[in-house]
Amino acid sequence: MTKNTNQPLATHHSPLTNRNKASLKSFWHNRQLIWQMAKREVVGRYRGSIFGLLWSFLNPVFMLTIYTFVFSVVFKAKWSVGSDSKSEFAIILFAGLIVFNLFAETVSRSPSLILANVNYVKKVVFPLEILPVVSILSSTFHTLVSVGVLLIFKLIINHQLEFTILLLPFVLAPLLILTLGLSWFLASLGVYLRDVSQTIGLLTSALMFLSPIFFPLSALPPSFQKIVLINPLTFIIEQGREILIFGRLPNWPGLGIYTLVSIFVALLGLAWFQKTRKGFADVL
Repeated sequence: MTKNTNQPLATHHSPLTNRNKASLKSFWHNRQLIWQMAKREVVGRYRGSIFGLLWSFLNPVFMLTIYTFVFSVVFKAKWSVGSDSKSEFAIILFAGLIVFNLFAETVSRSPSLILANVNYVKKVVFPLEILPVVSILSSTFHTLVSVGVLLIFKLIINHQLEFTILLLPFVLAPLLILTLGLSWFLASLGVYLRDVSQTIGLLTSALMFLSPIFFPLSALPPSFQKIVLINPLTFIIEQGREILIFGRLPNWPGLGIYTLVSIFVALLGLAWFQKTRKGFADVL
């Protein structure tokens, strides 16, 4: 008797791969639900107020006005040596804060996502994994409004816009993927450890001051630049300014590496969420 060596080899898919594939299909099948929940969250934030959704535009306008007055009039701050623009510092600062706020708003809310939607946990058929997606879509909407305010202000001040602003989706996409991965992880962790919300608040504050938001990276000594570059927000903040403010092309190789790392983190975060979600109902 001889063994048949022509039999096809059995392929083994890891549970991690299968679980992520099923989740990705879930996002597609529930795309209408995700869209409706994201719209409801955006509108619901201003429900009952007189100006309603207009607040999403008024808030960044107010903040940019305050930054312009404080840094250009009171402190007379300048971003670069030899610059005569009184509003340059405010514009560059605001661009950095737009990126930071996109990350911080989503991540800060993540630990309480499941806790705030206990009724969905009790529903066996509800796709809990879409909640971080809904949250990040809501944050992205406010980010785009802030970008619009920045571009209007820049057009008024400089009378022109750079064509590189069209590349903004390519710069923000890797950060969105990374943030989504962290959101899945934190949303799950927040169910089991209630102190995560307070810890994340401290960490996001630290990340803000360790990001080149209020200062140019080149102003730091080389040893401190290495520390700031470890911050995952630093690269995206710098690239965002390059295309929005200075009209330069982004660092494509750097964005490629950042994207690959972000995808890896997102897949791990999703796998962790799906593995630990079985215990949500017992804890809650």
